[in-house]
Amino acid sequence: MPTKLADCRTHDVERSELFIVEGDSALGTAKNARSSEFQALLPIRGKILNVQKASVTDMLKNTECAAIIQVIGAGSGRTFDLEAARYGKIIMMTDADVDGAHIRTLLLTLFHRYMRPLVEAGRVYAAVPPLHRVEIVHGGKKKNELVYTYSEAELHKLLKNLERRGKKYKEPIQRYKGLGEMDADQLADTTMDPGHRTLRRVRIEDAEAASAVFELLMGSEVAPRKQFIIEGAEELDMERIDA
Repeated sequence: MPTKLADCRTHDVERSELFIVEGDSALGTAKNARSSEFQALLPIRGKILNVQKASVTDMLKNTECAAIIQVIGAGSGRTFDLEAARYGKIIMMTDADVDGAHIRTLLLTLFHRYMRPLVEAGRVYAAVPPLHRVEIVHGGKKKNELVYTYSEAELHKLLKNLERRGKKYKEPIQRYKGLGEMDADQLADTTMDPGHRTLRRVRIEDAEAASAVFELLMGSEVAPRKQFIIEGAEELDMERIDA
């Protein structure tokens, strides 16, 4: 196994989880936030190879792709054996920003192209880290309350509700730019603890349509992708761009 893998102790595949985390800074916090009994961690450096454009040889030579395939332990491509996979859940845990979304897309491209049975079996997930932390101030001896929100709309709704109820909150509001900004307790409570976290399961309802989308967005042909962007430009909500 790669030396950077922080493996879990259990051998129960149904219970085990592999978190693919973005960088060493997130890894350090995640080590303290995880349950080492059933949660393993594999850090990757930045953006992995876009395997939709690369050859099989180039994919296998890529350090990050090779490490992911080795750790999951089920092979790749036509020889992929779902029964041999070492973890019940593969969870992509990236920052809640544009770069994090890009890394998640590159990982999905790898899974779709070379480990598709994992996706078809519903064993690939995306973690959902919060965007904001609001500290609600309580009077007297009552401890302040921490509330996490996961979108700008959810944040504005919370603040309006607090103002209507006459509740105060500390400013400035914490805006997480990356997982490394959280301490271990915050990361566990919001993103890793099965009792509190939210996961998005990745599914393929239509394999042919999914393949077409991956080829359009991640493939070598630039012109169709450019046309797709132009046609969808008017639907873009500018407030979703974190600039």
